[in-house]
Amino acid sequence: MRLKDCHNFHDFRRLAQRRVPGPIFHYIDGGADDEVTLRRNTEAFGAVDLVPNVLRGVTDVDLSTEIMGQKLELPVYLSPTALQRLFHHEGERATAGAAAKFGTMFGVSSLGTVSMAELAAKHPTPQVYQFYFHKDRGLNSAMMQAARDSGINVMMLTVDSITGGNRERDLRTGFSIPFRLTFGGMLQFALKPMWGINYVTHEKFSLPQLDAHIDMRGDALTIGRYFTEMLDPSMNWDDVERMVAEWGGPFCLKGVMSVEDARRAAEIGCQGIVLSNHGGRQLDGSRTGFDQLDEIVQALGDRLDVMVDGGFQRGTHVLKALALGAKAVGLGRAYLYALAAAGQPGVERMLGQLTAEITRGMRLMGVTRVSELTPDMLRRS
Repeated sequence: MRLKDCHNFHDFRRLAQRRVPGPIFHYIDGGADDEVTLRRNTEAFGAVDLVPNVLRGVTDVDLSTEIMGQKLELPVYLSPTALQRLFHHEGERATAGAAAKFGTMFGVSSLGTVSMAELAAKHPTPQVYQFYFHKDRGLNSAMMQAARDSGINVMMLTVDSITGGNRERDLRTGFSIPFRLTFGGMLQFALKPMWGINYVTHEKFSLPQLDAHIDMRGDALTIGRYFTEMLDPSMNWDDVERMVAEWGGPFCLKGVMSVEDARRAAEIGCQGIVLSNHGGRQLDGSRTGFDQLDEIVQALGDRLDVMVDGGFQRGTHVLKALALGAKAVGLGRAYLYALAAAGQPGVERMLGQLTAEITRGMRLMGVTRVSELTPDMLRRS
């Protein structure tokens, strides 16, 4: 199977599985506990039907949108995800390059493997910095200042990960940073020699957003211990309100799911929220962002830019979210499989196909702009 044989989400997933060692594939692929929420994220779209209009004259289709003052050529963006140079040696450089080619936003994680400053200097497209709330308040301020110095405009605080989810696939494979693999996991690495060659012949793996602040070398601190020891489970709305004021620019909360929390986000000055259950990787059994979307947009859509992620695999999935009032849709696994499969060309192919699907879908729905998609074009099955 080659990149040219990839025509949809599932094809990229299969090629990624062939290209990267099993423990790394399952880190991307897996969810928490019984992975109920992981499955529901995509299943939710099947419960809603599109109701198209015809004879509307749809020669020219405009896919652009604006979120938190950032103008995007597409109504989808590449969500911040951790450890990308494990999946492909180009990592965030490939992700950012592909996003720039399509004129859309990308995010860089606190657990990113390329510095946000390097990417911000190279690409003019909007970039968000996603970070976690640490027990050390000085560290939080220092990380925000580093983002400001890099020229980043939008700050995104993840609020659903004050502790790590129970990801049993990782426990079975022994996946961790630094690597501590079971025998079966080591065998999987041996079966993917090209991944290993690329890993050892390119720059040493690092976490540059954290390296300046936390000793992540050797056995000093694993990713699991980072979540359990460094992050602050006592984080509350007062803490976040102070951070919003300190940042002084567009501030977004990722992981909001209830109307009450969306209202609090607006009250403390957030410009946006991302409805998200962290790809089913945190609280298993939680509701999907898509299923919560209409309720939150109806309540707060005039006060916040509402985005959503979780389970998006097709252009029609994106259309359904936009019709319910989402300003844009975040992609995670959709581009990570493509990255693992083929680096930047893989991510570009995925974005190209998704762009074509959204454009085709809008024509078939009888609309030429994102704003013309409305809830009355949907019906619950």
